[in-house]
Amino acid sequence: MFQKCFQTVRDTVPLIHNITNYVTVNDVANAILACGASPIMADDKCEVEEITSICNGLNINIGTLNQNTIESMFLAGKKANELNHKVLLDPVGVGASSLRTNTALQLINEIHFDVIRGNISEIKALSGAKANTKGVDASSLDEVTQANLDDAVAFMKELASKNNCVVAATGKYDLVADSSTCYVIKNGIAKMEKITGTGCQLSGIITSFISANPDCVLQATAAAICLMGLAGEIAFDKNDGNATYRNKIIDAIYNMSPSDLAKGAKYEIR
Repeated sequence: MFQKCFQTVRDTVPLIHNITNYVTVNDVANAILACGASPIMADDKCEVEEITSICNGLNINIGTLNQNTIESMFLAGKKANELNHKVLLDPVGVGASSLRTNTALQLINEIHFDVIRGNISEIKALSGAKANTKGVDASSLDEVTQANLDDAVAFMKELASKNNCVVAATGKYDLVADSSTCYVIKNGIAKMEKITGTGCQLSGIITSFISANPDCVLQATAAAICLMGLAGEIAFDKNDGNATYRNKIIDAIYNMSPSDLAKGAKYEIR
């Protein structure tokens, strides 16, 4: 299934509209290109509805919110829903400020998201559960471990059911769930946390995968997360700094074949 999902991205080259943050926008565009899709970045309210109309999917990332982009997110999201396009929300830094938290909750209330993807602290904060936010990074206090994995899986399924979507929480274990099934993904290495933007890149890749595979959103999301984690493994060299490592991850995505993904994906289904 993962091999087919990846091959479909490369065969169909979906166009992805990104309203993302200015810290990582270039890396997001390159990661989308590397996986086989095509990015367009547009966040002005005067054009977002028109831009999203010509695209196959929409990636909304709240990492650097301001009043102008907030309005654009609502306009683009509602237009994407109207056109039945796939839409992803990356609630960067939810829990760190009331602006981020309230905006994310309002977006979820007014727009249907096919996937909500964040680190485990962001996902917990979004659910209303007690979270130990650390700015835009996950807190070690919220980490999913073998000891609390069963509870984390149940939490993810419940949140997915509540929001009628796929929910993905990334960390030591990446969890991808709908209301009945959860993928527990074990690809990736800790050094990926030292790069600004791996999560933002991942959200762009997931949007590419679900737009190309609209009938299997859960599996496409899991495939995209395995892809990113596997690229991190392939790219790792203990002698590299984080800037070199960032570039090598994008190269690893670009050079990976669908069969490489199928062979290297590490996960279990619960």
